[in-house]
Amino acid sequence: MSIFSLVHTDAVKAALKEDLGHGRDITSEFLLDDGTNVTCVMNAREDGILAGIELAEIAYNLVSDNTLKLTRHKNDGDALKADDKILTITGEAKLILSAERIGLNYVSHLSAIATKTAEYVKAVEGTNAAIVCTRKTLPGLRTLQKHAVRMGGGKNHRFGLDDAILIKDNHIAAAGGITPVLDRAKDAGHMVKIEIEVDTLDQLDEVIAHGGADIVLLDNMPPTDLKEAVKRIQGKMISEASGGVNMDTVRGIAESGVDLISIGALTHTVKVLDIGLDIE
Repeated sequence: MSIFSLVHTDAVKAALKEDLGHGRDITSEFLLDDGTNVTCVMNAREDGILAGIELAEIAYNLVSDNTLKLTRHKNDGDALKADDKILTITGEAKLILSAERIGLNYVSHLSAIATKTAEYVKAVEGTNAAIVCTRKTLPGLRTLQKHAVRMGGGKNHRFGLDDAILIKDNHIAAAGGITPVLDRAKDAGHMVKIEIEVDTLDQLDEVIAHGGADIVLLDNMPPTDLKEAVKRIQGKMISEASGGVNMDTVRGIAESGVDLISIGALTHTVKVLDIGLDIE
C-alpha cells in the first residue's frame, strides 16, 4: 500500500458509506446472483490527463476485501486519448458495481482538474510563470484536488490557514494598514513565509519599503501594471498574479514577468472528464 492510499483510505471509506447507506446495493443484490463474475474496463471517452486512479482502486479493494483483480493501464499524470483503457477489474459483478460510481466520481473529477491545469500550463509555456491553485476547493477534497493540479503540471499554493501567512485586504483594514500588519507578521518566526496582497502600485511601494514580505500577491492588476510591479520588485520578492485569469488573459499575465499565477477555477469550476466503466 502506498502512502497515498494510507492517507486517503478514510476519505474513500466515507464516500462508500455515503453511497451504500446501510451497507447494501439493493439493485445489484436483487438482480445479480452471487458468484457472477465479469470483467469491466474503465476507459477514457475523451482526451485529458489522468488523476485519481488510486482512489478508484481503493474503493474496489474496500468493497471486495481485496478479492477483485485490478490491472492498471495508466498512471496519474498520464495523457489520455479517447478509448484508452485506464483500469481493468475482474471479479464478482455485485462488488464491482457497488463501487462503480465512487471510483468514477473520483477519477472523472480529479482528471478534469488535471486536464484544465495542463491547458493553463501549456498556455504559459516559454514564460517565467508557474500555474498554482488556491484554497477554493471542495470541503474534504482539498488534498486530492491539489494532487490533481500537480498531475496537470501545476504547483500548489498553501494547503490551509496554518501553512503560511497570507495577508488579505481585510487583514490590512482590521490591523490598521500595510506597515502595522507586516510589523506584526514578522513575529510568527523565521520559518513562516509571509505573503501580502496589494491592489495598487502605491501599496506595492509600501510593501517594498517595509521589506517584511516574502511574496506579494498582485490582485486584479492589468498586465501593464503587473509588468511595472515586477520591475519595481526587482526579484526581492516572489510575485504572484491573481484575479481575472482565464484562457484569454493568462498568456498576457504570464508575459508580464510574474513568478506565479493563481487560479481558483482550477478546482472550483471544472467540468468532469468523461470516463466510463463497461463490462467487456
